[in-house]
Amino acid sequence: MKLTANRLGSVKEYYFSRKLREVAELIKCGKPIINMGIGSPDLEPHPMVLKALTEAMNHPRAHMYQSYQGLPELREAIVGFYEKFYEVTLDPNSEVLPLMGSKEGIMHLSMAYLNPGDQVLIPNPGYPTYASVTSLMEAETVLYDLKPENGWQPDFNTLEGLDTSKIKIMWLNYPHMPTGTDVNEQTFDRLIQWAKKSDILLVNDNPYSFVLTKKPQSILSRPGAKDVAVELNSLSKSFNMAGWRIGMLSGKAEVLKEALKVKSNMDSGMFFGVQQGAIAALKMKPLWFEELNAIYQKRKRLMEDLVIRFGATIEPESVGLFLWAKLPKGSPDAETFIDKILHQKNIFITPGTIFGSQGEGYIRFSLCVPQASIKEAIKRMES
Repeated sequence: MKLTANRLGSVKEYYFSRKLREVAELIKCGKPIINMGIGSPDLEPHPMVLKALTEAMNHPRAHMYQSYQGLPELREAIVGFYEKFYEVTLDPNSEVLPLMGSKEGIMHLSMAYLNPGDQVLIPNPGYPTYASVTSLMEAETVLYDLKPENGWQPDFNTLEGLDTSKIKIMWLNYPHMPTGTDVNEQTFDRLIQWAKKSDILLVNDNPYSFVLTKKPQSILSRPGAKDVAVELNSLSKSFNMAGWRIGMLSGKAEVLKEALKVKSNMDSGMFFGVQQGAIAALKMKPLWFEELNAIYQKRKRLMEDLVIRFGATIEPESVGLFLWAKLPKGSPDAETFIDKILHQKNIFITPGTIFGSQGEGYIRFSLCVPQASIKEAIKRMES
């Protein structure tokens, strides 16, 4: 066999891809595993979304190739969604690009802008894919630490002291995963001004803005954002459509134009029925989110009780689909801790270390678990 590309030496298989195989083997062996590790919504999409998908099957265009830019109706639905909930005005022809999940957008933007030797600012802790894709592009990761003493916000003194001559992209993720930190508008405003001065592209990854938040926020609503920023968003979390693979890239038209050059060479358009389902989802009224959050709030209260049984403490006022919990002093490292819980209590949770060095001593719990399963986990921790 010929040798693989050098770039593969810089990345490992995605943690959950590897770990969930282990979990699947335990289940296959009869272990009653409760999976609290991943944020894959277990609830169903709205019936109108499923109806739109089903009816689309009879459309004469249903089984044809679709536009690389998505249906015009889908782009219009995204524009309406951003205007209604984020108070952001977008041009459907130049400032909106539907994606097959927002994760796809991370790759497209990186391929469009990064050369070997370029630098990328990545949050620590943060979504592991930012660093993995940066490595695949043979660019250099520059971590910016998010710390509890700063409210998990960037340290602007550190940013101001950076040599930014090689930095092209700064990844943001607010509401933040894994810590559950909500949006701080002052952070956005300061980053926009700093990025203008430093000639850096800001990318806010925004899939959690409707989950347990007081008000959904977008970086694009801030003054001057469209000069330097784009935003990734997704229907996976807020609409229970993770497996549908529907996302969007919005903001600075010039950036979307470059991303489309990559995207149009990597896929042949999104399935017509999926797009019709997305259009129906994006037209949901606020009641949809209120009902969804009522379920997550009940789960969160139960999960907080479970966290106490672990001897851990959670971040106050956290939002999103996860609880970020600090292990008590004297605990083993996070990965050893979660393996012990997995094999002794048949509960799978996520070690904070997979999100970076600032995740050491933390564990993460997903709210994508029925209340009955959380109650069962509490019982197991009591025994």
